[in-house]
Amino acid sequence: MRVVITGAAGFIGSRFTELFLDQAERLDYDDVVLLDALTYSGRRVNMANALADSRVTFVEASINDAAITDDLLRGAHSVVHFAAESHVDNSIDSARVFYETNVLGTQQLLESARAGGVERFVHVSTDEVYGSISEGSWSEDHLLEPNSPYSSSKAGSDLAALSYHRTFGLAVMVTRCSNNYGPRQFPEKMMPLFVTNMIDAKDVPLYGDGLNVREWLHVDDHCRAITLVLEHGRPGEIYNIGGETELTNKELTHRLLKLCGQDESKIQRAPDRLGHDRRYSVDWSKIKNELGYQPQIDFDGGLEATVQWYYDHEEWWRPLKDRQP
Repeated sequence: MRVVITGAAGFIGSRFTELFLDQAERLDYDDVVLLDALTYSGRRVNMANALADSRVTFVEASINDAAITDDLLRGAHSVVHFAAESHVDNSIDSARVFYETNVLGTQQLLESARAGGVERFVHVSTDEVYGSISEGSWSEDHLLEPNSPYSSSKAGSDLAALSYHRTFGLAVMVTRCSNNYGPRQFPEKMMPLFVTNMIDAKDVPLYGDGLNVREWLHVDDHCRAITLVLEHGRPGEIYNIGGETELTNKELTHRLLKLCGQDESKIQRAPDRLGHDRRYSVDWSKIKNELGYQPQIDFDGGLEATVQWYYDHEEWWRPLKDRQP
């Protein structure tokens, strides 16, 4: 059977591909197609391990290219859809590309999947579509209240995906994860940005008062959850994926400072981000009870290993940092 993985050169998509290939034979997939446009955050080197596998084919193209998606999805069994513009700050500066990729690109994939007879379609989304929550946690039926161009474009793609299930019967499952961390995350994101700044003896820019709360999920746990949804998820359903660890940005910064042997003098207060959500927290009891999901990576150990990865792989992130303004 063929599976098409979009956004396979990105942080999460590339790690999912590596872990998925270990299970592909058990799941009866012998044709793994990786699709990525190789925009600024998609890197061929992220797929190096996967591309060495004879079952893998890579196609460099946009998900908005109907001829390509129609061809790749015709006769495919499954799609796992990661491809997206994902950095909130970039969406504030250049919103249009987020809607073009995240909404229109997702619709194009859905249409190709419908026409091509795809049997399983996992649409990977984010907890940011829910907005901000002062206490408690969001369940999957919570109102969508996105507050940035990024999160609103992801909310639009979620609704498009679910509409293709309801209208056409396409077997779509939507996942909404909390904040991911781990190796190979692009250094515009908070965790790798702060670590690589400290390696370079630079300050770390902490937005506002630093009390915005995020729930952290190791990328490997996220990928394991997505595989469970691909294999056993119910069509038309949404599955929140959480990681059990909630921290303020200030608390996370102090943990990173300690792991990097630095102190508070490295913190540079930055003007708060426009539309900055105060707190995210997902209720992931549904995927736990239905599919048996449970995070396996302890946050303290996962954080320490992630920080060490950036110390050990300067050749990976240095070119990316050097080209940033």
